[in-house]
Amino acid sequence: MKRITRLTLAAFALTLVPVGAASAADTYDVDPVHSEVGFQIRHLVSKVRGHFAAFTGSVQVDSARPEASSVTFTIKAASIDTGNADRDKHLKSTDFFEVEKFPEITFKSSKVVPAGPNKYDVTGAFTMHGVTKQLTLSVSYLGAGADPWGNQRAGFELQTVLSRKDYGIVWNKTLEAGGALLGDEVNISINIEAIKQKAQLKPAA
Repeated sequence: MKRITRLTLAAFALTLVPVGAASAADTYDVDPVHSEVGFQIRHLVSKVRGHFAAFTGSVQVDSARPEASSVTFTIKAASIDTGNADRDKHLKSTDFFEVEKFPEITFKSSKVVPAGPNKYDVTGAFTMHGVTKQLTLSVSYLGAGADPWGNQRAGFELQTVLSRKDYGIVWNKTLEAGGALLGDEVNISINIEAIKQKAQLKPAA
């Protein structure tokens, strides 16, 4: 759960990366059908995996000045899915995400810095469970190209680790043998495919 947050961030950051042949101020929208925001957290002696099914994102890409690029990303907290209805209901409750009170997990970038070939450090405000923190994510640019339907697409990926306690998600149970039922750290893995917006024709004067 903890790292779920990061998942979100990661996705945003990915989109933020400047696309090779893009011109200044090109806008790319995240394609949720071909993207994924996933996470895993320790449970007893194994790990439970899950994902968020509903998310949106938009990236302003300036290839000439990567530092001028920006990204916003929003995840619907209630779309959490771990493959078990009872567990998902608990995760949406006041013990964890409190989705009725905090329906969205968001990321808004403030800085993009090249960090090597096809690598970018993306810094921004990440908000989850009513808590906002500045995060810097390492994002990999996977390439760009045209799809069979005439769209320009770009791909990004990111992996990071977050502490759920940093965002006030602290529910746990102490085990009789010692230790806790759940881990505090959440591993987040985000894969993004984004579609370039097509130019809009201006109405004749």
